Amino acid sequence: MSVEAKAAEVATSDLISVFIDGTEVQVPKGTLAIRAAEMIGVDIPRFCDHPLLDPVGACRQCMVEVPDMGNGRGMPKPQASCTLEVAPNMQIKTQVSSPVADKAQTGMLELLLINHPLDCPICDKGGECPLQNQALSHGPAESRYLGVKRTFPKPVAISAQVLLDRERCVLCARCTRFSEQISGDPFIALVERGALQQVGFYEDKPYDSYFSGNVIQICPVGALTSADYRFQARPFDLVSTPVTCEICASGCQLRTDHRHYQVKRRLAGNAPEVNEEWNCDRGRFAFHSGRLADRLTSPLVRDGGVLRPASWPEAIDAAVAGLRRAGSSVGVLTGGRLTLENAYGYAKFARVVLGTNNVDFRSRPHSLEEGQFLAHAVAGRTVGEGVTYADLENASQVICVAFEPEEESPIVFLRLRKAVRKKKLKVVTVAPFASNGAEKLGAHLVPTVPGTEAEVVGKLDADADTVILVGERAASSLGTFTALLELAGRSGARLAWVPRRAGDRGAVEAGCLPNLLPGGRPVTDASARVDVQAAWAVPTLPTTPGLDAGAMLHAAGTGSLAALVVAGVEPTDFADAEAARASLEGAGFVLSLETRLSEVAERADVVLPVDLIEEQSGTFVNWEHREGRVNRVNRQARSAMTDLRVLAMLADALGSDLGVRRASGAKAELTELGVWEGERAAAPAEAAASGVGTGLVLGSWRLLIDGSAGNDGSEALLATAKRPVARLSEATASGLGLADGDQVTVAAGNGVWELPLVVTPSMVDGVCWVPGNVAGVGLGELAVTPGESVQVNGGAA
Repeated sequence: MSVEAKAAEVATSDLISVFIDGTEVQVPKGTLAIRAAEMIGVDIPRFCDHPLLDPVGACRQCMVEVPDMGNGRGMPKPQASCTLEVAPNMQIKTQVSSPVADKAQTGMLELLLINHPLDCPICDKGGECPLQNQALSHGPAESRYLGVKRTFPKPVAISAQVLLDRERCVLCARCTRFSEQISGDPFIALVERGALQQVGFYEDKPYDSYFSGNVIQICPVGALTSADYRFQARPFDLVSTPVTCEICASGCQLRTDHRHYQVKRRLAGNAPEVNEEWNCDRGRFAFHSGRLADRLTSPLVRDGGVLRPASWPEAIDAAVAGLRRAGSSVGVLTGGRLTLENAYGYAKFARVVLGTNNVDFRSRPHSLEEGQFLAHAVAGRTVGEGVTYADLENASQVICVAFEPEEESPIVFLRLRKAVRKKKLKVVTVAPFASNGAEKLGAHLVPTVPGTEAEVVGKLDADADTVILVGERAASSLGTFTALLELAGRSGARLAWVPRRAGDRGAVEAGCLPNLLPGGRPVTDASARVDVQAAWAVPTLPTTPGLDAGAMLHAAGTGSLAALVVAGVEPTDFADAEAARASLEGAGFVLSLETRLSEVAERADVVLPVDLIEEQSGTFVNWEHREGRVNRVNRQARSAMTDLRVLAMLADALGSDLGVRRASGAKAELTELGVWEGERAAAPAEAAASGVGTGLVLGSWRLLIDGSAGNDGSEALLATAKRPVARLSEATASGLGLADGDQVTVAAGNGVWELPLVVTPSMVDGVCWVPGNVAGVGLGELAVTPGESVQVNGGAA
């Protein structure tokens, strides 16, 4: 018998028969009665029940009659179907066939509505409220209550983004259970008793969670509302569009709601394979930046040292003149905001139109070893070949190297925490200290001085049931990618790369790397080049790998590279922000394709406005290599176009044919080209770093809610950002004569940060940790990367 047949037999033998309103239904053992009813289309009203939360039976709205428990005996009173596990041959009657169940449900609704305010016309939930809907479908037509309703002062700010109207709460405990079970941030709870019971919080400790927006979405009434959305629109005024989140590489499916061509809110979509029904607060609330005053709506051309508005024909002519002067001495920096199709456009534009392999999406610290690792182990993979969210749940152990899930890929964090709670998953983190997210995962910390990850990885234990997650920060630690491949090879563990930005995984597949063509084809492989030449109908392609992003900036600054084409890049993202600015200012010609006036655009010779993500369609590829559809929500800047269309216009003016102008055409061309089936690029073979910086060395990663330009304008979101601090171990702080709470200066080169000190017990000695990007000031301002030396002193600079 085959494995599939055996599995089917086991699954069938695990089924039991129950009867819902006289209809027999077969369900797995342990199924809740409310789920069994759903399987035959019977809708039992409920408030506290949620399929992703543990059952609690708090609201008692889902009452059913059980005349036979399967043993010939019935239950004397109606039962809550959301906590009732079915038994073989159990008889269950819902409100459809039982007057007893119907009376119980009607009575519960009447009880809930006694104190519930009649403010549906002004309530944010009005028009999409389960209580409103169920009161109409299952409740009494008139109220028998003539007393005075309970009232509270309102609203109460649970956090900067979550507001509570206590008199609307039906005490379903969805919010408290989500906080405890899903996100691990139990800062709200049910307090008091009886008629005074309500959702409460510590006055001096607001609800501090990256996932607080989910409690607003799952609240079945208007008790929890968003400070960002409150009184902005009515549900029936909104137009909804399914989209894929553009923030990180998790690939969350979202629903974007807009009114009058303005996005009003974003909600988590239902995608069981990816984000289930959750998303992070940044993905939910960070959508305001595109409507700020610095939004680019017309091309800009530098005239007499000053950027001035210009027409599209004038700007295209100026861009073409600059690119023609440069010839093939051009670098293309694409950043991480691009969809798969736009990234493909830049990769093709560089090779076909400019005749260069100088293209790179990595606007951050990176390395040659990382490029080799991406070519060998990441590019050209499919969902079935790599690690998936389901694999994280089923692993025996997950090792995180240079990767903080809660900060860098929040849905990966939620899936790991789910596996920790339900399947006792062991999580190991290779880091300088146990972060808040690591503690919520109960992770085993392997204390690691930044820069020595390769040496530590070489000593780790793993097996075939282990999953290794490595973040992009491993590029700053020489030999780490090599050590990880060796660990996976000798143990059979599965290895996955989880970048921080939504466009990064697609950029690898699109060929936005100096050593890779689309589909994971090595630039140096003649057969791979022939594949692409045939698809692009060009006689030749450049044969040698190009410059990476850092080398391009340096070459432009020294004059050995004549021009730069830049999209979605910030100088503060690089290892040395001041050097990046100097290179942009010293470059012979800079063409910027951007949505807002950025530091790059301010230094460019020609600026071409492009669409926001909400104004275009396309695809994002998440860390699993799963494609997520981006649908156009609306248009704000009528004069802007997609990056792909602008590149096609430039190609035409330069006398070449890009071959694609729309996302659908680029996607079709990339699909037809397919992934490389030939010999993969060689694995990196870098030895571990010989040593780290002397004295104190830097540790760092970017926090989820940081100084990124994409967070601009989202004031409520930014108000919940973690306080920037410097962290030292007890021994290190004591040796420097510092104590917890002291104001310290962290300095490297000409850069200085002033931060309050937090003495962290789990911190490895000899390391100072600071956040990676605060209010637009990145590590690049210190001109130092993790593992390099810094100085820490007490007091202001």
